Amino acid sequence: MQTTVDKQYLMDLYNKDLDELLAISSKYMSDNIEFCSLVNARNGKCSQNCKYCAQSSHYRTDIEDYPLISVEEAQKAALESKSHGAFRFAVVTSGKSPDEEDFNKVLELIKGVNEVDGIRSCASIGILTEEQARALADSGLKRFHHNINTSESYYPSVCTTHSWQDRLNTCKLVKKYGMELCCGVILGMGESVEQRVEMALELSEIEPDSIPINILMPIEGTPFEGYLDKIDEENILRTLAIFKIANPKSVLRFCGGRMRLSEENQELALKTCVEGILTGNYLTTTGKKPEEDVIMVKKLGKHILEL
Repeated sequence: MQTTVDKQYLMDLYNKDLDELLAISSKYMSDNIEFCSLVNARNGKCSQNCKYCAQSSHYRTDIEDYPLISVEEAQKAALESKSHGAFRFAVVTSGKSPDEEDFNKVLELIKGVNEVDGIRSCASIGILTEEQARALADSGLKRFHHNINTSESYYPSVCTTHSWQDRLNTCKLVKKYGMELCCGVILGMGESVEQRVEMALELSEIEPDSIPINILMPIEGTPFEGYLDKIDEENILRTLAIFKIANPKSVLRFCGGRMRLSEENQELALKTCVEGILTGNYLTTTGKKPEEDVIMVKKLGKHILEL
């Protein structure tokens, strides 16, 4: 584990005065902010029933389906990402896990991204077999992204077509084959404060290099479409601080849904507990323009981390 904190300690911290809590988490911060970016390489038609997801075939959402993009399209997106200060670039596909044909195409996409000078490749393609994890490592993939999404105790309330343990097994395979691991959560899906603390501790056991923090953006047509009130800005900040305290060696990264925070609270988080930004648009929702993120980081006196 990264720390020796326990559940009761984190619960006590969570309920502290917010300024005191953020002062504690800020002790683990650096002056750097790391940018990353992604390309949504295949969209829609996922067989899984994750209740937050616009791409699930179980729900009727207003989403465009399209097949895997070409290597040239991935390289173009990686170059654009680099121009905005992001040296990590992820190839992301929908679905539980890729079939053999799609997996081989994904390997070609990764190899193509690796050819872009100044870019470190990342991929998020679902639950892996051991053979797939080995092949990804052999392809030169630097980092793999696979979230636990929520605590083990709450997972059955989010998805029933695969398990929390399935996700953990993939995380273990990623580390077994020497790739970096990006593993995080989605906040505001109806989980309790105690379950947010459980997430922080579960992540400290996994020891990811990066912890992406998503905040639920309810999508019309999904079971969670009415969940906008399940977490407020103060509790988002409290959760971020707890995550940083429990995982001081991991980079907490703003991802989808950060626009639910005011500009002031985004800046406060970047000063006290968050050290990374997935910049640009996300999978099925929009974010800030990369130029706006650059301005914000400079305003805070932070430095955009370079390769």
